[in-house]
Amino acid sequence: MSTEKKVAEELLKIQAVFLRPDQPFTWASGIKSPIYCDNRLILTAPEAREVVEQAIADKVKELYPEAEVLMGTSTAGIAHAAIAAHKLGMPMGYVRGSAKDHGRGNQIEGRLEKGQKVVVIEDLISTAGSCIEVVDALRRHGADVLGVISIFTYGMKKGLDRLAAAEVENHSLSNFNTLVDVAVEKGYIKPEDEVRLKKFMSNPSDESWMN
Repeated sequence: MSTEKKVAEELLKIQAVFLRPDQPFTWASGIKSPIYCDNRLILTAPEAREVVEQAIADKVKELYPEAEVLMGTSTAGIAHAAIAAHKLGMPMGYVRGSAKDHGRGNQIEGRLEKGQKVVVIEDLISTAGSCIEVVDALRRHGADVLGVISIFTYGMKKGLDRLAAAEVENHSLSNFNTLVDVAVEKGYIKPEDEVRLKKFMSNPSDESWMN
């Protein structure tokens, strides 16, 4: 089984991802969505956690063998960066949403020298805004950001366009289309829901998928 399918299966099994086309969630933006993702639940599920963290470590070794430091996004990416770094025997740190207003005023926590090669660990890519802010902070600090490894991506056009414009390379362990395929295969959703879900992802602002 591919990594994409295995990770998708684990996310569905522990309900880190909910697919609920008949009772959509409301995102902070107001968009009605048939999917909700909470990858923090991975941390409380040892079997899924081992699959995900080993997959992150394997991706770092495969794609960025020259990496020197892993940097987690605050807050959801921190634990995943720490566990993967432990597996790899690498240093890690994390990037705050903004600089502290006390102490040393750090935004980047952990030792990071200028010019060091960094891989960012992110739990979820949707519109990619927060991820790009982390990369920008690291670049301002002088780090050489090789890329981002995320656990899951919705594959939204807005997110893909933003990443491309910011020249940020992202590799996700799994993605929306794979997750939907596995969900149908494993009976989490009805086969006829597949078209509705993929229609939503093609244009989240268009609510016609609900009808």
